[in-house]
Amino acid sequence: MAKAPKTAYVCSDCGADYSRWMGQCKACLAWNTISEVRLVSQKDAKNDRLRGYAGETTGKIQKLSEISLEELPRLSSGFKELDRVLGGGIVPGSAILIGGHPGAGKSTLLLQVMCGLSNQLPTLYVTGEESLQQVAMRAKRLNLPTENLKMLSETSVEQICNLADQEKPKVMVIDSIQVMHLADISSSPGSVSQVRECASFLTRYAKMHQVAIIMVGHVTKDGTLAGPKVLEHCIDCSILLEGEADSRYRTLRSHKNRFGAVNELGVFGMTEQGLKEVKNPSAIFLSRSEEQTAGSSVMVLWEGTRPLLVEIQALVDHSMLANPRRIAVGLEHNRLSMLLAILHRHGGLQMSDQDVFVNVVGGVKVTETSADLALLLALISSFKNRPLPQDLVMFGEVGLGGEIRPVPSGQERISEAAKHGFKRAIVPFANKPKKAIAGMEVFTIKKLYDALEIIDNL
Repeated sequence: MAKAPKTAYVCSDCGADYSRWMGQCKACLAWNTISEVRLVSQKDAKNDRLRGYAGETTGKIQKLSEISLEELPRLSSGFKELDRVLGGGIVPGSAILIGGHPGAGKSTLLLQVMCGLSNQLPTLYVTGEESLQQVAMRAKRLNLPTENLKMLSETSVEQICNLADQEKPKVMVIDSIQVMHLADISSSPGSVSQVRECASFLTRYAKMHQVAIIMVGHVTKDGTLAGPKVLEHCIDCSILLEGEADSRYRTLRSHKNRFGAVNELGVFGMTEQGLKEVKNPSAIFLSRSEEQTAGSSVMVLWEGTRPLLVEIQALVDHSMLANPRRIAVGLEHNRLSMLLAILHRHGGLQMSDQDVFVNVVGGVKVTETSADLALLLALISSFKNRPLPQDLVMFGEVGLGGEIRPVPSGQERISEAAKHGFKRAIVPFANKPKKAIAGMEVFTIKKLYDALEIIDNL
């Protein structure tokens, strides 16, 4: 009589394991995150190696000095914005995970990429959520070249890899990882154990056969990738396609990349012909009206390896509530509260009885501290109902003591603003350009009250 497979209960958030199921994880105190997983025996692991998917070539011991440093040639996806996010293109043998909300355009983007690559090298598009007819209808609607792209409708990972051994593709898409399953795992597709083992299986296959595998992943309601955290650990690159359903634009941001910069940003526009890359993202985020309005300021973000000009809007209005509202869209709420306290202490402006609303135009999420100065000046502009000049740009981190701290790549930020027609800039003293920039008047400041004096005299 065959022995029953051994199982364990593992928390999907922190990875802690238990001998029985529990409602709450004792390690991270999360609820309903513990699920049953099957433990692989030594016999199963040996059979796995015999099938050729465990990567025997990686088991050879080598000296570090003997390892070849020749860079693998990258494959261009046909989209410069996607290549930028990936660090220069698709690396052979890499495992890439792309996530996004339903309707964001994940399948559309990958179908466009695969149809373009199919004219240059062998490709395989595996769909587990849609039928082949549905994919063909989308390709026809987008007027894509479909003569050389090979399709497969399958959810069994073993069967997919067996067929891939026959076709020998260089790039393969798995749409999506949440519907794939392995036969020797008893849980249903989409469970923690299935997602983890399927992703691990495909990653080993990619390394063994030098096939670039792009997996589509679902996201939860808070925007994070669904499934266990080990899913993001085992793959080489994790990128998210973000954008509201009613928005024309989509942003592609890398959260993990073993072959390039993290937090790189690519911008696409959703059209009737699919996703089109936006070569000058600053232009779409600076679609300002010709009429000057109070509460608007322009700053220069640094996204990955390039600068990006973004408009910040603020509205300060008298509150009728006992606890005035503080609402931030695209910015961190806690940082807004901290900057309001700094403005009161070191700027002499009190907004404790005012409702404060701030918004980053274009749906961009600002995470770096270089937006502090632009946010404060936008708040002051709205509070005093005095518009800032249209040709003024600013950036800088504001400390708790009211000091203006420098930010990285200051010279490049000022040069980018000058290219878009800005004539004046307020920057930290330490970011003063080493040489004058044609057509740009730069004001350097050390304290917050220096910035207040400058905007009063403009």
